[in-house]
Amino acid sequence: MKTAFILEDTPESQLWLSEVLHNSFAGVAISSANSIAQAIAVISTSAPIDIALIDLSLPDGSGITVIEWFNRHSPQTICVVASIFDDDRHIFPALRAGAHGYLLKDQPQSALVQALNGIVTGQPPLSPAIARKLLRHFHEPYTAQPQELLTEREKEVLSIIAKGMTMAETANILGLKRNTIAGYVKEIYRKLNVSSRAEAAISAQKMGLI
Repeated sequence: MKTAFILEDTPESQLWLSEVLHNSFAGVAISSANSIAQAIAVISTSAPIDIALIDLSLPDGSGITVIEWFNRHSPQTICVVASIFDDDRHIFPALRAGAHGYLLKDQPQSALVQALNGIVTGQPPLSPAIARKLLRHFHEPYTAQPQELLTEREKEVLSIIAKGMTMAETANILGLKRNTIAGYVKEIYRKLNVSSRAEAAISAQKMGLI
């Protein structure tokens, strides 16, 4: 790894993550940003970035926006979330957006260095707690009943929004009006008994729609 990028709004954490990167990859050149807007400005004009450590909670939104940018414009960049959040609402949307790993900042610096070093040998950089959560998620029993409640059109809408598309983008893909898509999404939430896009995406994954 020759070039790295850090998206972190807290100066102390940004310095701490810089130390992690320097201890993981000798001689790595690091650029950084403390907001989504600044991040996009930096990475869109910089040389190719090998690895990016991305916080999710920023002053102007979610770091997932930056993960999606890398996924579209620089797919070779290894995006690793560095966060304090270990709940499904943060983990699964980040991984679905294209993150290659998820590390918790409450671990010792040595643990993060070890996780990042594993990238070289093909090991996904996951904190143990995140790895256990992912295993539990995929070991949960699956029931086909919710899927049977959805119409074919609702399944189609769900499969698209579960990939991170906005309602406007979904409407454009399906050639429908945005209000129509909003109606489908409301009905999908009701049938699946969920209240967020992240929960709906998890349901779609269990159904095999994505």
